[in-house]
Amino acid sequence: MQKYLSVHNISKLFGDFQALKDISFGVNESEFVCILGPSGCGKTTLLRVVAGLESQSGGIINQNNKDISLLPPDQRDFGIVFQSYALFPNLSVKNNIAFGLKTRKQKTDVINKRVDELLELVGLSDHINKFSTQLSGGEQQRVALARALAPSPGLLLLDEPLSALDAKVRQYLRLEIKNLQKKLGVTTIMVTHDQEEALTMADRIILMNNGIIEQEGSPYDLYSKPKTTFAANFIGTTNLLEANKVSNNTVEINGSTLECDETINENSVIITIRPEDIRVNPNTNEKNIFNGIIQELEFLGSHFRGLIEIEFKSKKANIRCNFSSEYILQNNIKKESSITISMQPQSLKIIKK
Repeated sequence: MQKYLSVHNISKLFGDFQALKDISFGVNESEFVCILGPSGCGKTTLLRVVAGLESQSGGIINQNNKDISLLPPDQRDFGIVFQSYALFPNLSVKNNIAFGLKTRKQKTDVINKRVDELLELVGLSDHINKFSTQLSGGEQQRVALARALAPSPGLLLLDEPLSALDAKVRQYLRLEIKNLQKKLGVTTIMVTHDQEEALTMADRIILMNNGIIEQEGSPYDLYSKPKTTFAANFIGTTNLLEANKVSNNTVEINGSTLECDETINENSVIITIRPEDIRVNPNTNEKNIFNGIIQELEFLGSHFRGLIEIEFKSKKANIRCNFSSEYILQNNIKKESSITISMQPQSLKIIKK
């Protein structure tokens, strides 16, 4: 299937520092892709290269079957929303949204109609004559989004658009942006360092680390099937345990043998298991059962997370495990309480060292 946007072997050098190292990926038409990664991994540089705001040191970019690698930004078909929103403070909401249409010499009646459509779409019709200083952060973000969408771009680029907002507004607006993107069908790339944002908004996540793509796939795949220790650690919370192969479906961890559902091909591997996948107070017929002592308990609102010192045969190890609030209260669980847990074979994921 032909990709709407294709990025081939993009590299970027800043002096002797290589910010991007042969990056290649594609984006389907109407797809919402999140480029996720820690600060300094190259994700914003990559977005700026796609937009033409930075020139690549090597590689090719194709958009809608057109090579745009060397085109200046004003000749590329995109709209962009920056982290700071970059609204014009001396212009009203209406004129901010209309700015791109005016520079394209659109007729006044066409501009007014488009502005009205977008204001209704983002729920700001009552704010048409206000200035940015009169708007909340969330409202400013929606004006910036409407301004980017006004010329009906083929590609929408979002550079950490929610990072300046408080948690509740972020949670509300990420759903609004996702629904708006689906309604309009605009192909979208969003840069973020927020794992929850990427998991809830993206059709596909491109996870970056140190200028390379570490892993890409659906949010479910990245969360449930991480391929590297970085991917497992960066998206959500997990436990990582060094293990040695005993057989195709068993490993040894600190002298104890555990069964796995996955086939083990390497002699030395990393086992990962999410805190929510660890069973507390399991039935005696379950597999991979261990006793432990709770070292710490952290209240996270919907549940508790415990740090448990597990008694493997040759050496103890700490793992994180989730508890329901009901279980904690009913069983009077606290720091230093003894606990029995099970790490079921289907929950143990194998990662190469």
